Amino acid sequence: METAIADPTVTGDGAGRRAGGGRRFGAWCAALLFAGVSVVVGCRTADTDGVTPVPQLLAFLPWLLVPTAAGLLFTVLARWWTGAVWGVLLLGLLAWFIEPYGKTGDPSGPPVAELRVLTSNVEFGRATGALIAEVRREKPDIVFVQECEYTCDAALQRELADAYPHRQAVAGGGSEGSVILSRFPLEPTEGVRGTMGMPGAVADVDGHAVRLQLAHPMPPLPDQVPLWQRELGRLRDAAAAEPDTPTVLAGDFNASQDHAAFRRILDTGLRDAARLNGADRTPSWPSRTAPAFGVQIDHVLVSKEFATQKSRFLTLPGTDHQAVLVDLTLHT
Repeated sequence: METAIADPTVTGDGAGRRAGGGRRFGAWCAALLFAGVSVVVGCRTADTDGVTPVPQLLAFLPWLLVPTAAGLLFTVLARWWTGAVWGVLLLGLLAWFIEPYGKTGDPSGPPVAELRVLTSNVEFGRATGALIAEVRREKPDIVFVQECEYTCDAALQRELADAYPHRQAVAGGGSEGSVILSRFPLEPTEGVRGTMGMPGAVADVDGHAVRLQLAHPMPPLPDQVPLWQRELGRLRDAAAAEPDTPTVLAGDFNASQDHAAFRRILDTGLRDAARLNGADRTPSWPSRTAPAFGVQIDHVLVSKEFATQKSRFLTLPGTDHQAVLVDLTLHT
């Protein structure tokens, strides 16, 4: 009786082909992941927001560490050492760009006034009741409200007029309405032209003029990226218009520090109040659906005359944006 003996050469070749095919598959997976990340990182390096889907992906730049790490794992399994160098380079660039952007530093002059500022996108007015309750609890001096449609506007006037006798608003339905409420006297300004309301004013804060500007540009939807860039550009022009006047620019910017159009605003000399308190990567949207994977697009930007004492992000039922509350000190 003869016993069949497997040919070791055939078995080895089959295993080798399978191993080679697995390595090629791993290398292809790594290359695809690295290529996608490289497009976004390349635009960030070139200081441009690019075209769809780059602006949308730039908002979640820190999360690109995940596909990059996965790609590195594939390169190790595939023994593709050139790809490993590619992945390590991407990791280094991502780590560099995740660092906070913009100027810091404390004002040199003496303090002359304290003020608390709150900004909130109430999502088509749905969080109006929650905002009113939070305003009564926290007692901010100035309140910036986005997506405050007609019923929201009426509720704010009815419930908060005694505490906030001064207001500047752009009336509108849906997401178009916006309001600035203030304990301090306000002198209206032209504001910033946009698809959604962006009112402006000059507040008399204990005898000191402070420019107030609400921000709410269009979001970078796939077919509206040029409009989003133009409206952020107008906010940048407004921020740079009076560099010697203390300024607070606050609202839903629909942009993070990883967007070039937003960094242009910071380049005028404004500082992000949350960044000054070490909260520059705290997500503010979407607070309802995926808060842990969100991005900070709601900001309070202040000029060099302000110091930030404290900043907090508040969850309001009814909206997918967290409100931003900051305590500021105005210096001469």
